[in-house]
Amino acid sequence: MHFRTIARLGRFREVIVTLLKYGFEDLVQRLEFPGIELLKKGFKEGKDVGTYVRIKHILEELGPTFIKIGQIMSLRPDLLPPDLVKELSKLQDQAATVDNGLISAILEKSLGGSIDQFFSEFNQTPFAAASLCQVHRAVLKKEGIAVAVKVQRPGIKRLMEVDLDILKAIADRLHERSTELKIYDLPNLFRVTRRNLLKELDFFREAKNMKIARSYKPDVYIPEVYLDYCSERVMVSEFIEGAALSEPSLNIADPHTIAKQGLNTAIKQILEDGYFHADPHPGNIIYSTEKGLCLLDWGMVGRLSERDRYDMIDLIRGIVEKDSSLLMDTLLRITAKERDVDDRALEREISEVLDLFFSGPIKGLNIGHLLLAITDILREYRLKLPSDLVIMIKALVTAEGTARQIYPELNVVTEAQTYIRKIASKRYRSEILWQAVKRAFFKFVAIQKDIPVRILRIADKIDRDELAIRFRHENLESLNHTLENISNRVAFSVIIAALIIGSSMIITTGIGPLFFGYPALGIIGYLISSLLGLWLIVIIIRTKKY
Repeated sequence: MHFRTIARLGRFREVIVTLLKYGFEDLVQRLEFPGIELLKKGFKEGKDVGTYVRIKHILEELGPTFIKIGQIMSLRPDLLPPDLVKELSKLQDQAATVDNGLISAILEKSLGGSIDQFFSEFNQTPFAAASLCQVHRAVLKKEGIAVAVKVQRPGIKRLMEVDLDILKAIADRLHERSTELKIYDLPNLFRVTRRNLLKELDFFREAKNMKIARSYKPDVYIPEVYLDYCSERVMVSEFIEGAALSEPSLNIADPHTIAKQGLNTAIKQILEDGYFHADPHPGNIIYSTEKGLCLLDWGMVGRLSERDRYDMIDLIRGIVEKDSSLLMDTLLRITAKERDVDDRALEREISEVLDLFFSGPIKGLNIGHLLLAITDILREYRLKLPSDLVIMIKALVTAEGTARQIYPELNVVTEAQTYIRKIASKRYRSEILWQAVKRAFFKFVAIQKDIPVRILRIADKIDRDELAIRFRHENLESLNHTLENISNRVAFSVIIAALIIGSSMIITTGIGPLFFGYPALGIIGYLISSLLGLWLIVIIIRTKKY
């Protein structure tokens, strides 16, 4: 039997046992996989804490793949309940260190030579260890620069592939057998999550993400990366001496300025650059006395097109200016509808949220929480935001929370208003408008060039009798049914009339046999036509179609 098949069976048992341990027997029951009944024996439901807390414990216990998936799903408040998102955001990504020999083997294979060839110093003890990797301090021999060497943990990719196979089977089975879970489209959700997870395993991609982010000249510092030493399993970047914002002992000389700088950087990345860090939580940000705020861990980034950025400007402007109409118009423009929406009811709910939001002191307002509240409303109305915009909202929420952790008195609304006005004014500058006009003109020219070719294709198909026009009528079934009923009744009435006329003609002939002096055949015709006429009247009265 193939190793991966054996590993999958053992790991699947571990997943099921963990679900049972934390009281999710009903979920396990729905899977209906062979052998599950045997695993269920002897388990007591562990429901001492809430459902969402138990989900967090399950992910932590099942290890790296599940922790990472939980962290990725914490970026999707459009799909998950707010309390579950809050619990998933608490997932801790920590792990024991790996044997030095294994790490050295991975590093030397990636570099194509011994560690001594490339580093004049290499500290075998990592200064950070997580579920996917561990990080060592070193000094590049050629450049003489202190660097952080991020090395992927051995076997992590194989483990994740096994876990992802199991999760795919579970997602497909639950989608088939659970009506209430169908709205989440678990197979599609799994595909998106799997893609994002595998991106985080590619350290060379992360290095390029950092290069791109540096090219936008942000106000915070992003360490330099050395691509010549990077690969899918190893990343070498500039070493920054400092402390993470999550450190309780951190002391910042001017917290107000630093908090503003961090928040404005997040807004700039989202609304100006369209290229942003997807998870700027305190653990991913270092404060250095020399460099200031330093943004690390670029494994997951978000991208917004120019159109998306303008939509986000309108969205945030609608919030900070308390313009429910602008907010409503923007939301309806950017969301995908799964069903008809009651626009008035939706606008009323959004207005209520805005009123509650602005009912307290301005400096205490939290734009991120308002965006999450609006996301909850959209989920109730089955309005889907594009995934990049959802990730952007979560990134903004995280950045706002991080800025407030540095300086709790930060007036986020004032900062956002100032920045939004600045960006909005750029949007209508003459050179920007001229670029938009040029793009529209060239698009129009391209369409004009394409039209004659398309017309010739249509004409050619007509000549070859290959042009087929397909049309489909909608909502005409009831009309078709009505016409059928009318035609049936008319035909029935004509038959009854013919029977009456024929019977009358027979009655006048006096042809035998006679019944009470009248032709029996004529009397039978009258009786049949009377019964049919009575039946037709009853049908008309019962259907109330008269």
